[in-house]
Amino acid sequence: MKKKTLIAAATATLAAGAALAQSSLTLFGVMDAGVSHYRTTSSSYNPLRPAELRQSQTVLSPSGNASSRIGFRGTEDLGGGLAASFWLEAPLSNDTGSGITNFGRRSTLSLSGPFGEVRLGRDYTASFWNDAVFDPFSVNGVGTNLIAVVNSNIAASRALATGGLLNGGLSAGTDSYLRTSNAISYFLPPNLGGFYGQVQYALHENTKVSNTPDSPSQRGRYVGGRIGWASGPADVALGYGESTLASAAAQSEKIKSLNLGASYDFGVVKVFGEWSRVRDVREVRNSAAPFANGALHLSDRYDGLMAGVNVPLGAGVVRASYARVRFVNGLGLPDGNSSVNKLALGYVHNLSKRTALYASVARIHIANGRNNPTVMGVTPLVLSLPAIFPQPAYATTNGMQPHRALGYDVGIRMAF
Repeated sequence: MKKKTLIAAATATLAAGAALAQSSLTLFGVMDAGVSHYRTTSSSYNPLRPAELRQSQTVLSPSGNASSRIGFRGTEDLGGGLAASFWLEAPLSNDTGSGITNFGRRSTLSLSGPFGEVRLGRDYTASFWNDAVFDPFSVNGVGTNLIAVVNSNIAASRALATGGLLNGGLSAGTDSYLRTSNAISYFLPPNLGGFYGQVQYALHENTKVSNTPDSPSQRGRYVGGRIGWASGPADVALGYGESTLASAAAQSEKIKSLNLGASYDFGVVKVFGEWSRVRDVREVRNSAAPFANGALHLSDRYDGLMAGVNVPLGAGVVRASYARVRFVNGLGLPDGNSSVNKLALGYVHNLSKRTALYASVARIHIANGRNNPTVMGVTPLVLSLPAIFPQPAYATTNGMQPHRALGYDVGIRMAF
């Protein structure tokens, strides 16, 4: 009997060891700390009364090269090519010691296999990926892709204008552009000859009331997709996303985003490019309360172009990009458009595979900034709304308008 007990115990131990061998749990993260300086300049648009107003700020930033974060991810091999996995990732503010109050960066549970991957939970939107993947600065620091900054401004400002920030203000209020909660995502399997793709639907989770017209509200719903091809040094992808901000009986609003990005690594230089078109589409269903031009339909448009390079240099990489976004007002007002240009230059010096020193500088110029200053008044930060991110602002009253900005980051980053 004693012998049988010992054999059973040994068998159980071996089985537990085999189960553990088929599973993995990883702690990972990034710590980034750098000195950042931001400066904005507002100017008078009355040539008879020239004037300028400058605001500036110097801070210790936790995201000059990569966003500080901590996370946990795990995978269990279920056999037959199936695997279950989870991913929990929280933002860190190591400059103040705050953070880890939520897993707002990512919180997903997945089932994957030969069919691809089904992923449930909070994640990046399908239409955001091209803004990030094809940005030489990986949407971090003052060099962040201008297209991404403008899109963040649109998402946060229009959410505030239509009832408040989505999902409790996670990701600085940029939800349904940068990330989305309550998402159901499907990813193609990786063995399709270089083709990859994703479709995504985020539930609005609003309550339906039987005696209320247009119930439930579709506010907070996101639907999007992305398809691409990558082989060797080449990568190209097309993305589309649609975010609903209002669906009331009186008025509806959707932000529709289409983008195309590509990169090619020549070895001595890697080139990046992106084209983007975002439309903020609003409709009034009451003919007695039209928009300012008398129309019941309004579609503001934001057209963006970005080109950039990464150039290996010794133990580091030189990064550079130039981008332009043009705003076309949907009311057809004369002299109602505006544009913003951004030039960024940076260098990352790798001390090891995990640790690097970095420096970046960016210069921004805004034309006709009085037209749509909330969105087009771009600052050196990844989001230009002082109400959400305290930062130097632009003067937009008494004949003043956003005109230009300058920013730099100098710091160290360590990944683990």
